[in-house]
Amino acid sequence: MGVSSAVITDTRRATLEALCDTFAPSVDADSGDPVEREFMARAASDLGVAAQIEDLMADAMVPDEIEAIGGLLDALAAEGFDDASVEERTAIVHAFRDQDPEAKLGLHRLKALTLLFFYGLPDEQGRNPNWEAIGYPGPKSPPPRADAAPKTIEVLAPSPETSTLSCDVCVVGSGAGGGVIAAECAKAGKDVLVLEMGAYRNEQDFKQLEIPGYFELYYGGGLAATESGSLAIMAGSTLGGGTVVNYMNCVRTPAEILAEWESHGLEGLSDPSFVSDHMDVVMERIGANTEATRQNNTHQRLLAGCDALGYEHRPIWRNASLDDDPEFCGYCALGCQQGCKRSAMKTWLQDASNSGARAVVGCHADRILVDDGRTTGVEATLTHADGSTSRLTVEAADVVVACGSIESPALLLRSGIGGPAVGKNLRLHPAFGMAGVYEEPVEGWNGQIQSALSDHFAHIENGHGFLIEAVGVFPAYVSPAFPWETGERHKRIMQTLPWIAPFITVARDHGSGEVALDDLGRPLTRWDFDDEVDSRLAVRAHVELARLHRAAGATELFSFHARERRWRQGEDFDAFVAALEEASYAPNDVSCFTAHQMGSCRMGADPETSVADGRGELHDVRGVWIGDASAFPTAPGVNPMVSIMALAHRTAGEIAPASLKGDG
Repeated sequence: MGVSSAVITDTRRATLEALCDTFAPSVDADSGDPVEREFMARAASDLGVAAQIEDLMADAMVPDEIEAIGGLLDALAAEGFDDASVEERTAIVHAFRDQDPEAKLGLHRLKALTLLFFYGLPDEQGRNPNWEAIGYPGPKSPPPRADAAPKTIEVLAPSPETSTLSCDVCVVGSGAGGGVIAAECAKAGKDVLVLEMGAYRNEQDFKQLEIPGYFELYYGGGLAATESGSLAIMAGSTLGGGTVVNYMNCVRTPAEILAEWESHGLEGLSDPSFVSDHMDVVMERIGANTEATRQNNTHQRLLAGCDALGYEHRPIWRNASLDDDPEFCGYCALGCQQGCKRSAMKTWLQDASNSGARAVVGCHADRILVDDGRTTGVEATLTHADGSTSRLTVEAADVVVACGSIESPALLLRSGIGGPAVGKNLRLHPAFGMAGVYEEPVEGWNGQIQSALSDHFAHIENGHGFLIEAVGVFPAYVSPAFPWETGERHKRIMQTLPWIAPFITVARDHGSGEVALDDLGRPLTRWDFDDEVDSRLAVRAHVELARLHRAAGATELFSFHARERRWRQGEDFDAFVAALEEASYAPNDVSCFTAHQMGSCRMGADPETSVADGRGELHDVRGVWIGDASAFPTAPGVNPMVSIMALAHRTAGEIAPASLKGDG
């Protein structure tokens, strides 16, 4: 990232630099290892972290947001922050966090950005100077050349002078749902145009580097969060959507969930034909299998803990080709460089293109056009290669809204359509983590990033509970989640990175949130632990993860609370469990994330409580269809990719009935 024009004053910049050097300070280390000494002595300012944050503010924030950060910096400066020692600055940070929720949110975000850049910012050689000290190897291979990994999906590049395009079906969004509907409608003979807010990137663009990967492939550059900071939002924003960066966990929709959705008005979901005509077709097209599933060191420890406690577990089905090489799979959250991930980009979107569909990338849908109760198309903003923008109108008889459960309701809200339920009933599958530190190296960046799960606790609250899974280890991603008492203490934790195995829980949320619009028409995501069941599950998740790590042989473990909650072998484990039960789970007091956003434009029979009917068409506007996870009536409680694709395949048959004839 190159530094843009200044957006804060010199005085505020000095405070920001001091704050970054508090989160990642220079520390004297009495060590005979020069690598360790240099790491401990290296501060955020040595890597220009504050300038990177200011650059990001210039690129991604509006003046009011910048001023809010400026106000926080002013308040710190008024306490003598700039001239204080590291120890004094640390005390001021904790005091501000404890006294003011808004200050806590601002500090949490600035800490996360500081650590993201400190551990993830690559130099000209694609290396970060801190990696050697924390035992992280960085990229294992360069991207293939363009001629070895050509881009084969037809993408239009409209000029700024092009103001109108036309098609039969305009699909807004290209992920798990949009890709399926584009393919099926194109195969049925429809003229299909796909609008994607992100770019078209494939193997030749995947560098196995965190910061480029997050900024280029993720919604909001991987920095999106709920309004209160209660959850980080991980969602794809590229041609192929989240399927390009997800962990390939292919779980069929449970039968009880299909029955529940059917009761909302989605007819036929309990019939065996839904499985054979839709779910089976999806699993076959994406090549879901267990033959290529391999357990890395993290998952071997997860399974050891499950076995010791008597919990059933199973290998996951993955949409990977059988020549999948686990050596590189740890980096699949940054795009599969080997091309073995059977994402929507590699399957459905390629099918769509082969059948004549076209795509426009860098295209943000602003509003759906409606005339006399029926859609006539979409108004959009197109961003060109030079950064300039132009307006684009797409004339279409049918519009499929499939831009994710945050942007889909925002599009409907800006359009003034969809009824009173638009944006409501948002489900996020909140996910918590616990780190186990083991005697033998784990090296969680090696091997398949996700390969096993246990649903032992899936139904502990009358149909609600959580799955137990595990995730990979990347320094820029995990460092903001690790507890921060002092900058030195955080660095010491980072030095244990090769021995850390992170286990996670993924809960089926009982309560719900909403998506609203801010004054600029941008989505605001609201979801907090207001529901009693969700609050109990949050605490229970931490307790069970701790027990699992202990059973697996961890010598230490710590939660992802902002203030350290740690247990070491030989200490009172019951006291540690009690501390977890008594800890705060308020926003920004514990790290929580969502990789599954669902339900904000849900299907159902009642126009007052649902946005679309049981087929997927809006109750109030003909020709507008919901084609992504926002259509879910309730949270499924499992990784949703297959459910999204199966429902989308069903909806495609309503838009273009011929699409489900022949070989499907």
